Amino acid sequence: MKLSNQELFEFLELKHDQYNHQSFIDSDPISIPHLFTKKQDIEIAGFLTATISWGIRKSIIINAGKLMQMMDYNPHNFIMEASDNDLAPFRKFIHRTFNGADCIYFLQSLKNIFTKNESMEALFLSANNAGMSQAIRHFREELLSTSHLKRSEKHIADPFSGSSAKRINMFLRWMVRNDPRRVDFGLWKRIDPSRLICPLDVHVGNVARKLGLLTRKSNDWRAAEELTASLRKFDPADPVKYDFALFGLGIFEDF
Repeated sequence: MKLSNQELFEFLELKHDQYNHQSFIDSDPISIPHLFTKKQDIEIAGFLTATISWGIRKSIIINAGKLMQMMDYNPHNFIMEASDNDLAPFRKFIHRTFNGADCIYFLQSLKNIFTKNESMEALFLSANNAGMSQAIRHFREELLSTSHLKRSEKHIADPFSGSSAKRINMFLRWMVRNDPRRVDFGLWKRIDPSRLICPLDVHVGNVARKLGLLTRKSNDWRAAEELTASLRKFDPADPVKYDFALFGLGIFEDF
């Protein structure tokens, strides 16, 4: 699809306006953190939902909802106060390859993080200077800083290993973008939205290539950076807003 820069800008704006809308929430995993108003609850619900966000979207929403129910819809209080007995039911949780052992470890690790920090935002602040890849690496190291099964490491991406880190970039979009349409939360004020990296999966990658926004063939970190650099040409301050356009075209329009 060959468009001039102006035509491409207008098309992306049109599709952003179409999909970045309150009606988008109910059918998307972002609906889970939207169940909450407390900052820490939104962060925890958002992170756990993003962590299991691969596969069928309906299944993601159902299973993330189960996690919230198991935490009595009070995730921050739950992880801070949970005993071993309280955590035991999570041994039966499973979403694709994310199993009960992974789930319990992530809950315990989040407790460790929130014991030391008022918000998860503090672990990503290096994005403003060192870049988002380094910020994600730092967060990953903190999340995995206590004793854990080797298998749990695969559930938190490492850009330095080439991963596009789609799920963690999606979580960061949710937390950072100051969205007047109130789809993304804009909870984190100390991270510049211009530093975000566009969440990149197969659907977004395919659409981006058809539009001439991405030339790299692999859906890896370098491709995510290339795509984001292309999007910055249309909105330097908020390039990742176009994730709505690319995702919507790929999922809802089979573009």
